[in-house]
Amino acid sequence: MRQKETHYSHRVGWLRAMVLGANDGIISTACLLLGVAAADASRAALLTAGMAGLVAGAVSMALGEYVSVASQRDTERSDIVKETWELEHQADMELEELTAIYQAKGLSSDLARDVAVQLTEHDALGAHLRDELGISADDLARPLQAAGSSAAAFAIGAAVPMVAAFLSSLHTRIVIMIGVTLVALVILGYTGAKAGGAPVPRAIGRVVFGGIVAMAVTMAVGWAFGAAVA
Repeated sequence: MRQKETHYSHRVGWLRAMVLGANDGIISTACLLLGVAAADASRAALLTAGMAGLVAGAVSMALGEYVSVASQRDTERSDIVKETWELEHQADMELEELTAIYQAKGLSSDLARDVAVQLTEHDALGAHLRDELGISADDLARPLQAAGSSAAAFAIGAAVPMVAAFLSSLHTRIVIMIGVTLVALVILGYTGAKAGGAPVPRAIGRVVFGGIVAMAVTMAVGWAFGAAVA
């Protein structure tokens, strides 16, 4: 009976987009709100700035992911077309190429040749895409999925500091926003690590440290700008 194993590499596409989107949403919106709050802005100005940042960030993330992943998919499709042509017009050279790939993986020359011949007879294009290019025709990059995941994750992440700003008072908003943001980053780091099978402490430390640095710099700029205007 085949033992079932757990792997995480198939999650890389959507996990990267969602973690990146949520992390960017939390940190960029928190930094924006903290910078505005440090300049002694009113609650209305604070929430207006936050909402503008949420919408602009979600749209920007979606477009950026779509363009990037669509370019990747175009490259993959171009490679498939090229490989298909080579198999139709240079079959012998492609067989030798596949044999050399298996020899480089550690097979003897005779065994590598036999494997290359059998795989070519079974699915020549699939074998070359998988072992030569590292892609699969059935699992190409998905730009719409990446764009949607990234935009949704950004909006959800950005909503966290927005809610904290809305519920806090004028005198406590900075402390509450920082606290809520750090908690959200810890949760994000933990969730991303678990979903990707990565070490939890390292993932949490990475996002929390980056968030602290970003918030500190933005608050300093907001305070300096507010003081200069005053």
